[in-house]
Amino acid sequence: MVYPGALKKLVDMFCRFPGVGPKTAQRLAFFLLGCPREEVVAIARAMVEAKDRLSFCPVCGSLAEDECPYCSDAGRDHHLLCIVQEPRDVLILERSGQYKGLYHVLHGALSPLDGIGPEELKLEQLVNRIRDTGIEEVIIATNPNVEGDATAGYLAGLLKPLAVMVSRIAFGLPVGGDIEYADDLTLSRALEGRREM
Repeated sequence: MVYPGALKKLVDMFCRFPGVGPKTAQRLAFFLLGCPREEVVAIARAMVEAKDRLSFCPVCGSLAEDECPYCSDAGRDHHLLCIVQEPRDVLILERSGQYKGLYHVLHGALSPLDGIGPEELKLEQLVNRIRDTGIEEVIIATNPNVEGDATAGYLAGLLKPLAVMVSRIAFGLPVGGDIEYADDLTLSRALEGRREM
């Protein structure tokens, strides 16, 4: 397909976003072209402002604007630590409203094929933090895939000598989901994670 140069550049830029293919990139480009100029400028300004003002907390690794909203919150349980792979995972857990402890973001998961080993994750900071701050319980909330499972297993072994309770979040069927549509691994994990009623 032949695009005008500026449109091709915009579509190519959108294709760099994770999960965005050529068709979605083209839809996004045409959406922006249909917006008033002021709205496009506001979107661009918001992107630049987010890039300029947001950084990663030096303690937990989650996103922060000035000070970390989690590390600086005296109302949180400072004896409980949840380990997640990415900063977006913190936002997802916060949305549930169920977790009130601290976080530690690894910024990835073990993946030897992608060249991500223990050195690329924030593991030394994690061990030092647990050793130095009175953390009593650690919840591992890595993704339920090969990399997440490998990372969780590695973390469990790494943290065992620190005399903290280590658990992993349960996995299973989503609320409102039908058993007939669940895959074998999801059903297996749902059965393993069952609890008494």
